[in-house]
Amino acid sequence: MSALPVNIPPDTVKLRLEKTLISRVPRAAFYNLSELWFLWLTYNSITSVHPSSFVNLKALRELHLDGNLLTTFPWEGLRDMPRLQTLGLNNNRLSSLPAHAALFLPNITYLDLSSNRLTILPAELLDLWFPLPELQEGPVQRKILGLHDNPWLCDCQISMLTSLSKSLGSPVVLMDQLLMCSKSVGRSGMLLTQAELTRCMRPSVQPAATRVISPLGSNVILRCDASGYPTPTLTWIKTSAYAVIQESPRVGVRWSIISLNGLSYEDAGEYRCQARNMAGISEALIKLKVMGVSRLTRFPKKKPKKTLVKSSPKYRKPNQTSASTNTLTEKESPFITSLFTALKNRVQKA
Repeated sequence: MSALPVNIPPDTVKLRLEKTLISRVPRAAFYNLSELWFLWLTYNSITSVHPSSFVNLKALRELHLDGNLLTTFPWEGLRDMPRLQTLGLNNNRLSSLPAHAALFLPNITYLDLSSNRLTILPAELLDLWFPLPELQEGPVQRKILGLHDNPWLCDCQISMLTSLSKSLGSPVVLMDQLLMCSKSVGRSGMLLTQAELTRCMRPSVQPAATRVISPLGSNVILRCDASGYPTPTLTWIKTSAYAVIQESPRVGVRWSIISLNGLSYEDAGEYRCQARNMAGISEALIKLKVMGVSRLTRFPKKKPKKTLVKSSPKYRKPNQTSASTNTLTEKESPFITSLFTALKNRVQKA
């Protein structure tokens, strides 16, 4: 048999093709098998798998491709199998494990990559298998990994994985912990447990403050310290417009600061200090609040000035006299006095 068979019953739940001359898995090869739960394509002569080979396998739980001639695997094809939990790729010729594979492996609880040609383990997979406590959602689901019989470069990545897998309550269980260092300088063929890699330490980040409140127009310095081995590098997120100063006072320790001069409203927000080394990635969050961002200053409203309106003169009755009629001017006063004196004299003579 050199090609996948056709006319397989659509209600098939298990399909096993083993020890054939099948060399490739074409696009949409199992499209009509939507009820398939288990698919074994083991110990054939498969050299290539199309990224869309597993379209419509929404019910598939197990996929075994071990014992073939694969040099690469289309990891993005796993998104067509949302219920897949078991993936067997052991005894192939895989030479690299790409970082983007971590995007498609969250639901995989059994992954066998043993007996390949892998040398480096991406840091992204370490973050997937050993997430930070604050990033864990729900209970930790244990995963079984087969990584033995590969020519690993014994660096901090693979050393970190083996040490974490031995810890109490580890989410990862290794099928075989006797990993070999086949490309480490001076350690060819040595067991990983014998290599002197105990100094490898995932970064630990400590900010000077996690919450900063400062008034508008002021100057602020944010500081972040990190420790780990190898000495981690620090990266600030949301600081493209500002200078970053990094210092390493000693091996395994690094600190970094950013200076924010003349704070504006746009400077407020969250700043992440991210530390990275070969053993993993860690980060800390700093929240900066600029006074006046959340509420606007309101000035008191000015009261309108009162305008005086001249009222019309009040109506007076005829028998009323105004106070002004009893007031004599300076010119009228002498004349009235003389007239009054003349009348008085006439009265006395009479």
